[in-house]
Amino acid sequence: MKRIALFLIVLLAVFGCGKDDIVPEAAPGEGVAYVFDPSVIPEIRITTTQDEWDRLLGLFDQNPGTQEYIHCDVSFKKGSETITVSDAGMRLKGNTSRRRPQDGNHYRHVHFGLDFHYYNDDPEHTVKGLRKMDLKWFKDDAMYVREIFCYDLFRREGVWTGIRDVYCRLWVNGRYYGVYGMQEHIDKSYLRVREKQFGGHGGNLWKCRNGASLKDENADMGVDDNKTDHTYELKTNKADGFPAAKAQLQDFIRNLNSLSGSAFDSWISSHMDVDLLLKTYAVNVAVGMWDDYWNNGNNYYLYFSNADPKNYRAWLIPYDYDNTLGTSLQCGVQSDAGRQDPLKWGHTSYPLMTKILQNSSWRETYIGYLKALCGPGGNMSPSVGMQRIRDWHAMISSYVRNDTGEDMSISDIPAGWGNHHEYRLLETGSNNFFEVKAAAVANIK
Repeated sequence: MKRIALFLIVLLAVFGCGKDDIVPEAAPGEGVAYVFDPSVIPEIRITTTQDEWDRLLGLFDQNPGTQEYIHCDVSFKKGSETITVSDAGMRLKGNTSRRRPQDGNHYRHVHFGLDFHYYNDDPEHTVKGLRKMDLKWFKDDAMYVREIFCYDLFRREGVWTGIRDVYCRLWVNGRYYGVYGMQEHIDKSYLRVREKQFGGHGGNLWKCRNGASLKDENADMGVDDNKTDHTYELKTNKADGFPAAKAQLQDFIRNLNSLSGSAFDSWISSHMDVDLLLKTYAVNVAVGMWDDYWNNGNNYYLYFSNADPKNYRAWLIPYDYDNTLGTSLQCGVQSDAGRQDPLKWGHTSYPLMTKILQNSSWRETYIGYLKALCGPGGNMSPSVGMQRIRDWHAMISSYVRNDTGEDMSISDIPAGWGNHHEYRLLETGSNNFFEVKAAAVANIK
C-alpha cells in the first residue's frame, strides 16, 4: 500500500492536476485562521455594475430592512496574495444602523454582508473555504475599537463561541470606505469550524432578538426566510426541521422556567456547559454589554447540538458588541453599564443567569472570572486594556480617512446618544471605563 501511495504522489508531481480535476476547498478552520489573521490588515475591493448598485438602492427604497442580494465581484488581498471571487452576493446588513448607502452624490458608510457562493455554490466561490463574511463600519464608535476589543477578549479568555473580528480596509466601486471590521458570519461554516467543541455541526441554530427572554415557550418562533424577523429565528435545518427545532427550544424554555433548586442544577449541567456560560457572561459584563440576553433579551444566538427534542446540549453565542466600553443607555434594569452591580446585571425574571447564580458554587466561579479579568494584570485591567487599544490604533490610524467624508478621525468618546458621555478609554482618572469597571468588580459582595 505504501508503494502504491508513493507511486500516486509521483504521478501527481509529474503530471499535475487536469483542468477538470476538483481542487478541494480549504478546511474551515484553516481558512478562518488565514482570513482572520489579526496581524495583517487585508484590503477588500467590491465591484458592482451600475445597474446592480442602482438595484441595491431600489431594494432599500422599497424596504429599508431588505435582505436581498445583488451581484458583485470581490477581491481579497492579504499581504502579497490576492484572491478574486467573481459573481458573489452582497447585501445590506444591520438593524438601527441601516440607511441608504447613497444619497445624491454622497456615499455613506453602511454594513455589508458578503456571500461568496450565493450565486455559485462551488469551492471556487470562497475565500480559503470561507463562504461568508460581514463588513461593519464603526457606527457611533469614534474609537474604532469597541467590537474588535470585545471579540478579541472572548478569544483571549477561552470563550471559543465568540466570533473572529479583525480590521480590514474597504473599497466599493473604486471609492475608499476606510477601516471596517471584518467579521466571521454565524452560520453552518461557523459551526463546522467549532464542530469538535460542539460535538458536531448539524444541530439547530437560533438567532435571538429583542424580547428573547427565554421566559415564554409560546413566543414568536419562525424560520429565517429573508423577509420576516422573528424573536427566535431558526438559521439551520430550515427545509423540514422547524417543527422538531421548535419543540426542542420549547423544551429548553419550559425546563429553564419550571425547574428549581437541585433539580434545575442537575438539568442545566446536563444541557449546557455552565462553566463556559459563566466565563462568557464575565466577559460580557466586564465590557459593559447592556443590550444582551440578561438585561434586554437581545443579541445572542442559541445552538443545540442535535435535533433530539429532549437529549441535547445548548450553547449561548455572544453577538453584536459595538455598544460597549462606556457606551451606556438607560435600558432594562440599568442606567450605567460601567458601575452596574455585576451580580444584578439584568432582570431577575430572566431565568437563565438568575437561576444559575442562585447556586453558590457557580456564583463564586462567576465572581472569580470577573476579578481575574478586571484585577491587576487581567485582560480588562486598565493598563492591559488601554495598551491593547493603543496597539490597534497604531495599526489603523493612517488608514481612517476615507472617500465618504464620514468617521474621518479617531476620538476618545462614547456614542453621542448614550446617557454617560463622560466615559473615556485612554484617559486615566474617574471617567476611565476600565478603572470604573475594575472598581465595580472589586466591590462585589
